[in-house]
Amino acid sequence: MDDFTRRYVQAGQTSVANFLLDHFREVGMTTDQLLVYLQIRRLMDQGHPWPDAETMAEHLGWDVQRVYQVLHELIAQKLMALGSVTDAQGQQQDTYDFQLLLEKLSQVAVHERVAQEVPTTTAQPAAPAKQAESQRVAVFNQIEQEFGRPLSPIEMETINDWLKQDHYQPELIQLALKESVLNQVYNLKYMDRILGNWEKKNLRTAAQVQQERARQADRQAPKAGAPGNGGDSTIPDVPIFKLTD
Repeated sequence: MDDFTRRYVQAGQTSVANFLLDHFREVGMTTDQLLVYLQIRRLMDQGHPWPDAETMAEHLGWDVQRVYQVLHELIAQKLMALGSVTDAQGQQQDTYDFQLLLEKLSQVAVHERVAQEVPTTTAQPAAPAKQAESQRVAVFNQIEQEFGRPLSPIEMETINDWLKQDHYQPELIQLALKESVLNQVYNLKYMDRILGNWEKKNLRTAAQVQQERARQADRQAPKAGAPGNGGDSTIPDVPIFKLTD
């Protein structure tokens, strides 16, 4: 056996479903996302349940930030989730879970069967859905830009939970990010406390937060002719949220 044949055999092979290759665009997966998926599957097949972004970036010829960007896109689009597996020593290890991708592919199969059974009219592009997805991706990008670093997979999952489970609007998350930056605090825990306090006040949109600020400013503004009111402009504005440990 020559050297090339030996190395070829030792490198092993990664099995990829042809159904995925045929329909990856129909579930919203881009070519870059497919490439990252293939790298993850390859490394997982080689015994690495938690492939690191640096290794993937090296094999793809990308910078690490681009890999992180694609990873959080996969999570945001519900094509991948974070999970855990038990190793041979009985310890839990983080891993990437593609059950959500399989579920979306199964829906494609159902739609194909229905399309064969029932004639359908020409469908119009789901513009609102595409716009919402674009806004969600913008949230991830803006947080990374303000933090000055790529987001970790755990941070991506946290942001995705804000959007999907807590149903915070992208504009509200961006406003919480602005509050964090103004206070020079660059972590999601701080933003989560801001969002939680707004939710307690039933402020669910950026417009409602701005309206509440305006009402609070009116209450704190000095009244003309009020006795003992010197109009001291040195009194700072009180934020509308209270952060507690």
